Amino acid sequence: MTQEQNTPPPDTLTTQLGVLTRREVEARILAPVIDALGEEFGREEVVKVVRDTIIRIAQEQGDDLAQTMGGNNSQSFLDSLQYWTKDEALSIDVLEHTDQKLSFNVTRCRYAELYKSLGIPELGAVLSCNRDFALIDGFNKAASLTRTQTIMEGASHCNFRYTFPDKEESKE
Repeated sequence: MTQEQNTPPPDTLTTQLGVLTRREVEARILAPVIDALGEEFGREEVVKVVRDTIIRIAQEQGDDLAQTMGGNNSQSFLDSLQYWTKDEALSIDVLEHTDQKLSFNVTRCRYAELYKSLGIPELGAVLSCNRDFALIDGFNKAASLTRTQTIMEGASHCNFRYTFPDKEESKE
């Protein structure tokens, strides 16, 4: 087989389904697998492997997202939030948006509600929040995220603060 035959087709699930639906499907599959593997190999180790794998995948998805959006600047990232907010999955209050900054609070998170309703609130951060820093790293290596609290962890809101480099510093 050639390398081309081994390359999977582009991942279009996020743009087709929205992220909330995608996360529900993933959680319904992963939670019982994590439970079964945890019984066999120890839950803590299994969750660590899942967390590390999700971080790697999120970095790759960030790079794919920049390509899908046609850029990796603050406006492109803000525009990409349509996939995370689809089906009213998140309520977002944008506080600041410039070429170098994107700051917003998430005031409602249906992802947290989803994991709680599935009886796996402890996996919510691993399966969702865990991705945020890796995603922006894949989207734009020079950009950064600061977030000190999440609804998933019991806070009243999530505080996302992104910084983007000057255009000449970003990976295009």
